[in-house]
Amino acid sequence: MKNYYYFLGIDYNASDEDIKKAYRKLSMKYHPDKNEGDDFFVERFREVQEAYEVLIDAERRKMYNASFESALKTQRSTLPPEIQSFSVDKIRVKKGEPITIYWKTTNADVVKIMPFGLEKPSGERTFKITEFNDGKFQLLLHAQNTMLRKTVVKGILITELKSGEVQHSTPEAQGKSTESTNESKMSLKVLLLATIFILLAMYLMLNS
Repeated sequence: MKNYYYFLGIDYNASDEDIKKAYRKLSMKYHPDKNEGDDFFVERFREVQEAYEVLIDAERRKMYNASFESALKTQRSTLPPEIQSFSVDKIRVKKGEPITIYWKTTNADVVKIMPFGLEKPSGERTFKITEFNDGKFQLLLHAQNTMLRKTVVKGILITELKSGEVQHSTPEAQGKSTESTNESKMSLKVLLLATIFILLAMYLMLNS
């Protein structure tokens, strides 16, 4: 079940004024017009609106709280949260270049990827970095079990690929290149030896 309080970043006992302030702040942050219509921010904006519409209405909030508390009792795990995997398809990118994140967690009822926000326990998402901080962009995966009050965190650092720079070959690719070069050198040696042998044989035949 969706955690509307977490969507808005507010406490379970937040007042109507707290809800309004959180909604104004997040709706500006995630508004699609400020994020080039990025699908990720469109989804976050929709979730913030959905949370606000439910929690600001006293009757709907009361019904939601009852369902939410019941869901928590059945969904929470008594095991500590774990991040089984967290990766990206590239760690050096140009500004605006698509990147895909992959993650998988277990025993966590609250999962978020910063700086984006709440996510599913596992999945993948493609996004674009529009701004780097000193050529760096930090991703942090938080997996929390709220019943145990335990959280695990894992990070990935992405660096900016400047205009004109190219990706360096991976060690595996470099190894293959070296092997190809060695094979070429060996072929040349064999060919040279064969040529010398043929010339020597012809010389012996002519002088026999």
